Amino acid sequence: MYELLYNSPIGLLLVKGSQAGIRSVQFQTDHSYHLAQDQQLPDCMLEAVEQLTDYFCHQRNSFDLPLDLSGTPFQQTVWKALLNIPPGQTLSYGQLAERIGAPGSARAVGMANAQNPCLILLPCHRVIGSNGVLTGYAGGLLRKQWLLQHEQQVLQLCLF
Repeated sequence: MYELLYNSPIGLLLVKGSQAGIRSVQFQTDHSYHLAQDQQLPDCMLEAVEQLTDYFCHQRNSFDLPLDLSGTPFQQTVWKALLNIPPGQTLSYGQLAERIGAPGSARAVGMANAQNPCLILLPCHRVIGSNGVLTGYAGGLLRKQWLLQHEQQVLQLCLF
């Protein structure tokens, strides 16, 4: 397992990966966290840094990285479906459940989102409550709101 810390505008991200792909991207609140020294990072990790930088610099709003995820088949289905929510748009948990062919499983979709190992890369921040209210995000609701506004700004920049 390889690790790196990425200092984003909304907090420190701990990115973990393997030779096969990115395994997780999570907000790191422990600022005394120590990385293994002298790691030769695989290409996917270096590419993740480039793509995250482009994302936060308004130059991209989606990612094209190999992922090496562990999860149940249902979680994998939900996480894959997140990639089909266009940047700058949102879906409710119920709408996402219907999209994956599991109507009535909004709570299970919410639980799968809560276990999303790759925040930002798998855009669970684009999933909201059925009433349009921002609900649940491992990075906190302020970060969820920031990410949605950021993607709207990127889309507006691309229109000009």
